[in-house]
Amino acid sequence: QVQLVESGGGLVQPGGSLKLSCAASGSIFSINTMGWYRQVPGKQRDRVALITRTGRTNYEDSVTGRFTISRDNAKKTVYLQLNSLKPEDTGVYYCYAQISTIATMISYQDYWGQGTQVTVPS
Repeated sequence: QVQLVESGGGLVQPGGSLKLSCAASGSIFSINTMGWYRQVPGKQRDRVALITRTGRTNYEDSVTGRFTISRDNAKKTVYLQLNSLKPEDTGVYYCYAQISTIATMISYQDYWGQGTQVTVPS
């Protein structure tokens, strides 16, 4: 069984910073792309940032230059540094990973964390 456990959310004033972490655990054989999505009430879950196994990154336009995604493959952990936060960054941030397990080997499946709330008051 695979788990993604996030940490680091909270309440922060506009212009402030947070760092989110997400650690994968379980019977993991390989992790491909990892990333972060954001969801606000009544809307779909949107991509914020993705990072490949080799470190190539991709950002949603509104966070480019303010957020930085990184990963530690040895620790099976992905991070999201959020700087210059704005009220519109508020939402539940979900960790995402493409993982193959020891049972499935070359077959990757999508896994999600439980979500962590980030609130930036206006």
